Amino acid sequence: MTGSEVLRVDQPLHIQDVAAQIGLSKEDLDCYGKYKAKVLPSAFRRLEGNSQGKYILVTAINPTPLGEGKTTTSIGLTMGLCRLGHRAVVTLRQPSLGPVFGIKGGGTGGGRSQIVPMDEINLHLTGDAHAVAASHNLLSAFVDNHIFHGNALGIDPASITWPRVGSISDRALRGIVLGDGPGRRNSQFVITEASEVMAVLALSAHHADLRKRLAEIVVGFASPRRPVRAEELGCAGSMSVLLKDALLPNLVQTTEGTPAFVHTGPFGNIAHGNCSIVSDFLALRCAEYVVTEAGFGSDLGAEKFFNIKCRISGLKPAAVVVVATLRALKLHGGGGPAKAGSALPDSLTGPNRQALEKGFCNLIQHIENVRAHGVPVVVALNAFKDDPVDELEWVCRESLKVGAKEAAISTHYAEGGRGSEELAHAIVRAADQQAEFTHLYDQSWPIKKKIETIAMRMYGAAAVSYEANVEHQISMAEEMGYAQLPVCMAKTALSLSHDPMLKGRPKNFTLPVTEVRLLAGAGFLTAVCSGMQLMPGLPKRPAGERIDCDPLTGQVVGLF
Repeated sequence: MTGSEVLRVDQPLHIQDVAAQIGLSKEDLDCYGKYKAKVLPSAFRRLEGNSQGKYILVTAINPTPLGEGKTTTSIGLTMGLCRLGHRAVVTLRQPSLGPVFGIKGGGTGGGRSQIVPMDEINLHLTGDAHAVAASHNLLSAFVDNHIFHGNALGIDPASITWPRVGSISDRALRGIVLGDGPGRRNSQFVITEASEVMAVLALSAHHADLRKRLAEIVVGFASPRRPVRAEELGCAGSMSVLLKDALLPNLVQTTEGTPAFVHTGPFGNIAHGNCSIVSDFLALRCAEYVVTEAGFGSDLGAEKFFNIKCRISGLKPAAVVVVATLRALKLHGGGGPAKAGSALPDSLTGPNRQALEKGFCNLIQHIENVRAHGVPVVVALNAFKDDPVDELEWVCRESLKVGAKEAAISTHYAEGGRGSEELAHAIVRAADQQAEFTHLYDQSWPIKKKIETIAMRMYGAAAVSYEANVEHQISMAEEMGYAQLPVCMAKTALSLSHDPMLKGRPKNFTLPVTEVRLLAGAGFLTAVCSGMQLMPGLPKRPAGERIDCDPLTGQVVGLF
């Protein structure tokens, strides 16, 4: 069932009625039509004294190129909790225009487990991503303008690390040449969701924090190795003005009228992969349970949730859902190829116990990754219509044997919240247990030790190799006093390793790190692994080819 079909079957509630479910009044909202709104700062102040709900993270195993349903599971679980009589809210990232028009299509869920209005959320929503791009590119313009007008700060053009950003996947922009005079230099575009400004927006607690983080952004260096920051260029104030409204969370709803916050969109494979701190802060004061999703598997979004987002916010998860599908486990067991845009082979979608049992090792690693942070694990089997019941039940039984506290089969795609009630019961039981949340590493550790701890404990690597330029970048970060920052790993989501072709649970591999980037405003270092691109490309047949606007009704078609 497509998003537009669901909209015709399930008429959304007015956004003021959605807000009322979680104690928000119409005075707390800045409405964008009938079905979406921003929540105003007055609501934060009024709800500050409320007790805090339980924080539930949804992550996954390493997916097929089609994904494993973390978003649908997050939405379905939230609706299931509401069906059990709990006040629940889901907090999600805003979909990126790059994947929407590229490989993945929309990012608002599917079937009976969606957030609506689907087309508006997938496209512009309230304009936050455009504000991020404008703010980022304003600083880019200020950098080159400063150099053009005499370069009073003495910025070395060759040292400038601040790129341009764009919202659409475009491989032609991965390398560009700027200028035609003495300031001529090589540069690049990165996708908006990889911008440090997007990370800053997602990790800021309030406007003053946002302004402070923007000021700390390092754009390049003056001799000798002196970082040049956005504040010195006189740009941080203007950047914060462009982001003033973008900092406010966006309220929408699920197909069952359950409240949902959709805010910020950092990618899970190249950025920190989690929605905003402010949306979580607000939701936790409004609900008994807040379900949030981290990008891709536990090796990426969840690890960054634990060690970057929770470190900055001070929030602690009560339980974690690890989403798995039979088809992905069979893929990891050598069951057959999977390609984005193509139907999966019968060896992945039909009975194949041999491949399932062989690929189960991937799920074991993800269960262990969560347990390493001291949080109870619930395995959610996202079931498709023709999945063999005996195989689903086998995965549930085996999950309990290897450390999961609970395991449940969920049919939310077909049945909405009703199909997630079993999973909701499991989460309530798991969240009632005592979590002993801990970070994977201490921030005071040397940069290399943090990278190697993530690589060895989360990915199963035997070692890490560093290109010569990385040694220099790490040395500079240490000299400038940034050694204490947490690390954001940028690597493929399709494997526990850096190589998307290595399935299952790879062993004895060396993780190659090709670059370490300083994101001083966001407050972390990004370690880029071999093969990663910060600007994706479009596939041979982009999803945008099927998207159009119905000339009679004005409805968006082909967006799912």
